[in-house]
Amino acid sequence: MPHAKHWNIPPLISPEADSALSKFPPILRQILFNRGYATEDEARAYLNAKPNFDTDPFQMTGMREAIDRIQSAIQNREPIAIYGDYDVDGVTSTALLVETLTYFDADVRGYIPNRFDEGYGLNNEAMDKLKADGVKLVITVDCGIRSPNEAAYAKSLGLDLIISDHHHPAEGELPPAFAVINPKQPGDIYPDKDLAGVGIAYKIAEALTSVHPERGFVLDSLLDLVALGTVADLAPLTGENRILVRRGLRQMKQTRRQGLFSLAAVSEIRLEKANAGTIGFSLGPRLNAAGRLKEALAAYELLITKDSQRAGELAQLLNIQNRERQAITRTIQEQAEAMTLADDPKAWLLFAAHEDFNSGVIGLAASRLTDIYYRPAIVAAKGGEETRGSCRSIPEFHITDALDQCADLLVRHGGHAAAAGFTVRNENLPQLVARLKSIAEEKLSQADLKPTVTADVEVSLVDVRPELFEKCLRFLEPTGYGNPNAVFVARNVKVKNARAIGADSKHLKLALEDEAKYTHDAIGFRFGEWQRKMPPRVDILFTYEVNEYNGRIGYQLNLKDIREAEMTDKNSRRF
Repeated sequence: MPHAKHWNIPPLISPEADSALSKFPPILRQILFNRGYATEDEARAYLNAKPNFDTDPFQMTGMREAIDRIQSAIQNREPIAIYGDYDVDGVTSTALLVETLTYFDADVRGYIPNRFDEGYGLNNEAMDKLKADGVKLVITVDCGIRSPNEAAYAKSLGLDLIISDHHHPAEGELPPAFAVINPKQPGDIYPDKDLAGVGIAYKIAEALTSVHPERGFVLDSLLDLVALGTVADLAPLTGENRILVRRGLRQMKQTRRQGLFSLAAVSEIRLEKANAGTIGFSLGPRLNAAGRLKEALAAYELLITKDSQRAGELAQLLNIQNRERQAITRTIQEQAEAMTLADDPKAWLLFAAHEDFNSGVIGLAASRLTDIYYRPAIVAAKGGEETRGSCRSIPEFHITDALDQCADLLVRHGGHAAAAGFTVRNENLPQLVARLKSIAEEKLSQADLKPTVTADVEVSLVDVRPELFEKCLRFLEPTGYGNPNAVFVARNVKVKNARAIGADSKHLKLALEDEAKYTHDAIGFRFGEWQRKMPPRVDILFTYEVNEYNGRIGYQLNLKDIREAEMTDKNSRRF
C-alpha cells in the first residue's frame, strides 16, 4: 500500500540531556527533549506551566500610555468602546475588557462589526457611529494593526484610539493611534510574541489591576475567556499561552459564567472535564457560528449575560447556527472542489470564487480543501464590485508572503503563514489568480508534497499502558496547536480484529495485540477503507488518550497513520 504521509521520528535524546532529565521516566525524557527542554529546571517549568520569564505587562510598548488614557477616561466618565473582531478571539477579548472596565466603573460598551456589512477590522462608518454616540476612547482588540487609514480617520474625528492586536504589522509605519499594543511591533521587548488577541486584552486588564490593587479585582475570573479565545484562534500552546490556558481551563471548571453553562449543555459536554479539545471542537465552533452566518453579537452577549434564561436562549441559537454553518460549509466545499478540479486538477494552488459562496464560512471550506489535497487553497465570495477571499496553506508555502507579492492588486490583505484573507476588486481578480498560481508553481513544483507527521518516539506497544498516561502524558496538557499530543510509532503490531464504523463506514475500529497478549482498543478516523485490505500486521503512528463513553473511562490508541508492517521479526524498541 502506498505511504500517504511522511513519518518523521526525531533523533534519540542526547546523553547530556538524558542525564539532566534522569528524574523523569524515559519516555517523558524523550518527549521533553523533542520539545526543547533539556534541563530539569526547564522541564519542570514546562510541566508545571510556570513562567520562566518576566510577564510584566508594562514591558509592552504603549501599555503605560494606554493605561494612563484608560484611567483618565474612567475618572472623567468618558464613554469607551471596545472594538473587537467577530471570531472567538475577538468576541472573548471584547467581553474581557468590557467586564474589566465595568468593574472599574467605566462607561463602556462593546462593538463588534458585522462580517457581511462592515468586513474585518476598523471601518470609517463604525467610527462615525461611535462618535455620534458620544464615544471618546476606542480600544481595539484582535484587530486594527493593519488599519492605518481608518486610524487616521478616527483621529480626524477627535477619537482617541488604542490599538491592541496580535497580528503582524505591515511593513513601514504603524497606524497613527494614541497607543499601539502589539508585542510583534518593532522594538517591543515583551518576551512572548505569540499571545492571542485575548491574551493581550488580558495583559491590559492585568496592567490596570496592578495600578489599582485596592479595588480587589480577581483576574482569574477572566481566564476562562482567555482559554476560549486562545485555543479557538489556534495560538500556539507554548510559553505564556500554555500558562494562561492551563489556568483558564481550571477556571472554566469552576466558572460562574451563565453563558458557558448553557453552551456546555447544548454541546453535551461537562465543563469539569473541559480541555483544549473541548474548546477546539465543541465550544469554539458554536461561538464562531454567530459571526460566520449573521453577526457575532449573540456570542458576545452569551459571554457577558448574567441572566440564565437569556443564556439558554442564546446557546440554543448558536447551536442551531452551528448546524447550519456545518451544512453550508459542506456545500461550499463540494462546489469549490468541483470548480478547482474542473479548472486545473493538477494546480499547485487551488482557487475557487463564486457569487453564492457565504463569506462567513469560506475559510472553513478552504481549510478542508487543504486537508484533502495538501495544497494551498483559496475560497472566495464574489460580490458586486469586490471579492473577499480566505486562504489556508501548508508549511511549504507562506500564504501571506504570497499575498504580499500581489499587494498592488489587492484592496487589503493580512494574516499568517498558514492562513490569510484579502479583498480584491473584481477587475483585478483574474490577474490575482494567475499571479498566485504562478508563485505557487515556482515555489512548490519541485517539492514532494505529502503531509509530514512527526512522532515523539518509537515504542513497543507493550509499553503503552494507562500508567503511561497518568505518569507522563497528562502533564503535557493543555495540548493543541504548537504543543501537540505525544505521538508514538509502534511496529509489527498484530491486528486481532478490524471493522469499519460510522456513517458510510468512514472510520476504523481495531483491536491490536502486543507481545504480552494485551489487547489495545484503537480508533482510526477516516481510515475505514483499510478494513477491506487489512494486513495481519501493521506499523502504526498514534496518540494515546482517555476515552470516556457512557460513564466508563478507558484508554485507546488514536491512529494518525497506518502502514503494512515492514518488519517480520520482534518489534524494535527504544524504551
